[in-house]
Amino acid sequence: MEVNTNGARRRAKDGLPTTETSPAENKEQERMETSPITSEDKEKQEATMAPAKEQELPGVLGNLQPKWRNWWIRGAFSAVMLSGFGLIMYTGPLGLIILIQCLQIKCFHEIISIGHKKYQKHNLPWFRSLSWYFLLGSNYFFYGESITDFIRGKGVHNESDEVVKAYFPYHRLISFMLYTIGIILFVLSLKKDFYKVQFSLFGWTHVTLLIVVTQSHLIMQTLFEGLIWFFLPVTMVICNDIWAYIFGFFFGRTPLIKISPKKTWEGFIGGGFATIIYGWIACYFMIRYEFFVCPVEYDETSSFMFKMSCQPSPIFVLTPYSLPGPLRFLISLIGIRQEVVWMYPMHLHSLILALFSSIIAPFGGFFASGFKRAFKVKDFSDTIPGHGGILDRFDCQFLMATFVHVYHFTFIRAPQPHKLLQQVLTLKPSQQLVIFKRLQEALSARGLL
Repeated sequence: MEVNTNGARRRAKDGLPTTETSPAENKEQERMETSPITSEDKEKQEATMAPAKEQELPGVLGNLQPKWRNWWIRGAFSAVMLSGFGLIMYTGPLGLIILIQCLQIKCFHEIISIGHKKYQKHNLPWFRSLSWYFLLGSNYFFYGESITDFIRGKGVHNESDEVVKAYFPYHRLISFMLYTIGIILFVLSLKKDFYKVQFSLFGWTHVTLLIVVTQSHLIMQTLFEGLIWFFLPVTMVICNDIWAYIFGFFFGRTPLIKISPKKTWEGFIGGGFATIIYGWIACYFMIRYEFFVCPVEYDETSSFMFKMSCQPSPIFVLTPYSLPGPLRFLISLIGIRQEVVWMYPMHLHSLILALFSSIIAPFGGFFASGFKRAFKVKDFSDTIPGHGGILDRFDCQFLMATFVHVYHFTFIRAPQPHKLLQQVLTLKPSQQLVIFKRLQEALSARGLL
C-alpha cells in the first residue's frame, strides 16, 4: 500500500491522474510505450478510429476502407500541392525564394513544437522565444552572405545602393553580435534544477537550425546556379516518393526497414526505376530552355528582379561519346554498327541524381521516422490531410539538397566571369590597375592581344 500511495503522490505531483491501475494494465501500458508499433496494432487503431473519421468525411469517402480512403485523400492533396508548385515555379526565382523561406519556417516550427510539448510541464522560460530568435539570426547571416556575394560589385546607381554597399564589410560582425546576444539571453534564462533540460533544448534548437536552415540555404545557393539544379532534384524526390507509394500500395509484400514498417522492397525498387526514367525525360526537355539552364542573375530592371539569359554551358550541348569496345561488340551481334553516340552531358549527371534520390535520399525519411518514434508522434503535424506535416513531405529533400550542392560544387561549378568582375570592382583603384596590367601581359604573352 505504501508503494501505491507513493506512486499516487508522484502522479499527483506531475499533474497526472491518480487513478490506480492493475498490474496487468500497467504491464500492457508499458509494453505499448516501449515496443514499436506493429502493422496489426495500426490496423486495430484505425478500426477503432474509423467511425469518428467517417462522421467527418463525405459519404463516398466515409464508406471506403481506411486503406483506400487514405489513398484518395493523399492523391487529391498531392495533386493540389503539385499544381501550386507549378504555379510558383512559373513566377521564377523570386517566387521560389519566398516558397523556400516559408517552408523553412514551417519545418522549424514543427520540430520546435515537439520539443516544447515534451518539456512543457517544466514551465521553462524563453524556450520558444529564444528558438525563434536564433532562427532569425541564422537567416540574417545566411541571407546576408548570399546577398553580399550576389550584389557586390554592382554599379552604384543611387543613395540606397551606397547604403547597402557600406553595410557589406560589417555583415559578419553584426551576425556574430546577434548570436552572442542569444547566448547571453539563454544564460540569463537558466533555471535552477532544470539546467540539464534547458541545455538539451538549447542543443535541440541548434540541431534543428543545422537540419533546416543550413539545408534551405544550400537549396538557395544551388538555385542561383540555374533552375534546373533546383527543379530536377526536387521533382526527382517527389517522383520517387509518389511511385514508391504506388508500387508499394499495389505490389508491396516484402518489408524494407523495421523503423518504417509500411515501406517495402517492391516500392523501393519500383520508385527507383520510375525516377531514373523521369529524370532522363525531364532533363531532355529542360535543357532546351534558358529559363532552366542559365544562372540566375540580379536585374533591378526586370519585373521579377531576376533574369535568366546566357550562352548555355557545354553540359547542355549535344556531345559525341565513343562507345566502349565491349558495348560495340554486343550491339554488333544484333547488326548495329555504331562507334559514337550523341547525347547531352547533363543526362549523365541526371542519372547520378536519380540514383541518389532513389537509394540514399529515402534515408532522410527513415531518419525522420526514427525521430517521430523516439518522441511517440505519428506525424510532425496535421497541416496536409493524408500526408501529415510539411516536414513529413520534405524530410528527403534536405538530404538531397546537400548532395546536389556538393555535387555541383565538386564536378560542375566553374568560375563565373561576372562574379570575378564583381570581386575585382570591390578592390581599390590601384589594385584594379595591377590586375589589369598583369592580365594584359598574360594575354599578350599568349598572343591574344
